[in-house]
Order: sequence, then C-alpha cells, then structure tokens
Amino acid sequence: MPGTVQPLSQRETYEPSSFTKLLWWLSAAEADIIQECTIDRNRYAITGMTVLGTWLFATLAWTYFFSTVVPDFFVSLALGIFMGGIILGIDRALIKGITGANKKKAGPILFRAILAITIGTFMAQPALLYLFDKEIHMQISLDNEQKKQVKAQQLDSLYANRKSDLLNEKNSIQQQLQNKYTEVSTARYNYIAETDGTGGSGKIGLRDIAKAKQNEYNKLDQDYNLLNAGYKPRLRVIDSSLAAIEADKLAEEKKFAVLLNDGFLVRIEALNNLIKNNSAMAFRYYLLVILLVLIELMPVIAKSLLPVGAYDERVRLREELEKETAASNIKKERDLKELYNKLAFDQDSIFIKIFFDHSAKEREEKMVERLQRWKSSEEKSFDSVWANLKRDFLSKQEN
Repeated sequence: MPGTVQPLSQRETYEPSSFTKLLWWLSAAEADIIQECTIDRNRYAITGMTVLGTWLFATLAWTYFFSTVVPDFFVSLALGIFMGGIILGIDRALIKGITGANKKKAGPILFRAILAITIGTFMAQPALLYLFDKEIHMQISLDNEQKKQVKAQQLDSLYANRKSDLLNEKNSIQQQLQNKYTEVSTARYNYIAETDGTGGSGKIGLRDIAKAKQNEYNKLDQDYNLLNAGYKPRLRVIDSSLAAIEADKLAEEKKFAVLLNDGFLVRIEALNNLIKNNSAMAFRYYLLVILLVLIELMPVIAKSLLPVGAYDERVRLREELEKETAASNIKKERDLKELYNKLAFDQDSIFIKIFFDHSAKEREEKMVERLQRWKSSEEKSFDSVWANLKRDFLSKQEN
C-alpha cells in the first residue's frame, strides 16, 4: 500500500518508540534533533540496526572465545558482554566521526576502515572456530600425536649422550666376558678332546697332556668366574641407570600429555593446519573471514553510503550556534570582569587618597612626639631614631 503523508500537525507530535530511540542511540544520533528530521529518522534507524547486529555478533564471538579459556559459562557470558560493549563503543565512535564534512576525505575513512578490519578479523576467529569445531578437534588430535612424537625425539636427544655412554660401557664389559668365555670354551673343548682321543696326542684317558689342558681349562674357568663376579655389580648399576632413563622419559612424556589441550591458540593452530592441507577448507575459510569482517564494517559502510540529509545540516548549524553562543558568553563574562576590575580600581584609588589625606596630620604629630622624646632622653643615636621612624611611619610598596 502506498504510504500516506502525515499533515504538519501530526509531524509535530511524532513520538518514536523505545526501540527506535535505541536504534538512534546506537547510530550516535542526537534524539532531539533527529526527531525533527522526517527523512533521516529511517536512515539513522538503518544505521542503528547495523550497529545492533555488529554488537550482538561481537558479544557472541567474545563469549565463545572466553568459553575456550574459562570453564564457567556465566563468567564467559559476562566477559563477552563486557567486550561486546567495548566494540559497541568503538563502532559508535567510528560512525559519530563520519559527518557530511569529512565523508569525502580519504584519510579518516581509511583509518576507520583499517580499525574496523582489524577488529573484524580478530572477531572472525572465534566464529570460525565454532563453525569448524568438529574438523578442528580432529586436527587437534593429529597435531597432538605429532607433538608427542616431537617430544619423544627431544627426550631421546636429551638423554642420548648419557645412554650411549652406558650402553658402550655395557657392551665393552659384555665383550670382555664373551672373549673370556670363548677362551674357557676353547680350553674345555681341547681338554675333552684330549681325554677321548680326538685331541692332538690321540691317546684316550687322563694322561699328562690331558691333565695340563685340564689345569689350563680350570684356571681359565676360574678367571672367567672371577671376572664375571667382578663385573656383575657394575652391570646391575648400568641396567638400573638405563631403566631410570627410560622411566624419566616416560614420566616426561606423561607430563607433556597432560599439558596438551584444546585451548584457543591450539584451535587456531589446528585451523591454520587445516587451511594449509585442505584447499576446499581454505576457500571457505577466507570467504567466511570476508563475510564476518563485513559484519564489523557494516556500520562504517552504512554511514558512509547514506546521503547527507537535514539531520547533518541541523547538527552543523546547532554546533555553530553553540560555538557562537559559547564565544559570546565568554566575551560577555570577560567584559564583566574587566568592568568590575576597572570600577574596583577607581573606588580603591579614591579610598587610598582619602586615607593618606586624613593620616598626614596624625603622622606628622607622631613624628614630632617621637623626636621630642629622643631630644629629652639623648640616649639613642639619630640613625636609630630614623630607622624606627622609617619602620613605623613610612609606607611599604604593595607586592
């Protein structure tokens, strides 16, 4: 249906709703001025809607952000509302600064755009984490496994020198024992071969050569047992040290596993890894970033695109009027102070003249009286009398 034009009498009695007043406040408009501007009422209501949307988006984004680091939901909600209020204040300041006089100036618009893009880009991160929550948690699992492997490699590198020294020492001891045992085995074989006739002499039984080989075998076997007994405590210490190293590594890996989490920065890292490894994910990521940044830019864009109307002109004229009124009031106040000072000076001048005129005769009489006392006493010098007269009777300059 075509809109009906209100008569002038009805326009004068226009009363906006509470929601409209809220939208005007969000758009940083002066309610008493915008209420008189029929066309600009709707324009600033539209700007207020964009600010409202940005405010709600910022509150939700910050609430989700804090929920990743704060376990209590109500604390996260309170912090989200607080940060959303800060974003709201920044947005109102941005659009308040866009007036008809500076709309076409590139500097202020560029600064506001950079600020809005910076805020929008950061606020886009929590929203993207929420949208890709399942994929991100899957990537976090893969990243954590990779971090565990890296930690294990670092621990291996940390204990490598100590473990290598212990293993080398153990291998050296075992090699010595093995060599000694080989000698014992060879001597035993020669002794047995000599007794069964398969040895060098070819005679069966325990004869002189067999006895000599038996003695050699017994001596080597005794030496081996002594050597083995001597090395056993050291081998136990080495095995215990190696076991302790493995236990320390396992304990460090468990501590590291406890530190692994799905906090905000961990999710951001997982999101970056997803973008690097998945082109489809990357395309949608950048598309969503642009969309979410545009949400933050909406108030600035709306205020910049909407034409200048009667409201801006009224604001400009009202501001000029207030400036002129302030200047006029200050000038009048200065003139009044100057007049007061001038009249006070005139009155004080007359009073001082009267004071000196009336005090001249009394000062003279006091001086003569003081000189008479000095003449009769003849105890004080003239210089001391003059010093007293000067101190008591002469006027002092005002500071």
